Amino acid sequence: MTTGQKTRLMSDINVTPFVDVMLVLLVIFMVTAPMMTSGMKVDVPQTTHERMDIDSKGLVVTVDASRRIMINDYQLDASQIADRLPKILESMNAEEVYLKADRTLPYGFVMSVMASIREAGVEKIGMVTEPSVPDSQNR
Repeated sequence: MTTGQKTRLMSDINVTPFVDVMLVLLVIFMVTAPMMTSGMKVDVPQTTHERMDIDSKGLVVTVDASRRIMINDYQLDASQIADRLPKILESMNAEEVYLKADRTLPYGFVMSVMASIREAGVEKIGMVTEPSVPDSQNR
């Protein structure tokens, strides 16, 4: 039995499955993002100074205990810093360099790395340290 009315097709898009998928992806991203950090293990010196905000436009040069030098995630030799650093700074539009050196490194080696960074034309160099933990919190 037809009543004479034509049945119309629904032309609205059902967004509920799309929203469900996006929420699941958001949760997965929030859980996995902290695990995606990579880098080298560096035991930086501890100081009593207050924590500074590191500029997001800054470039981090890391030197580990075995004297490996990393610029963000790119490894290079100490002799290559002065040649390659200006190009890296220009491509990343960075203005400052933060030096993160292991505490067991000789002072002279750290200073030679700083001199190479200065040779590359960097005016602002920040030294990365960890805030010291009072003895009462160590127990």
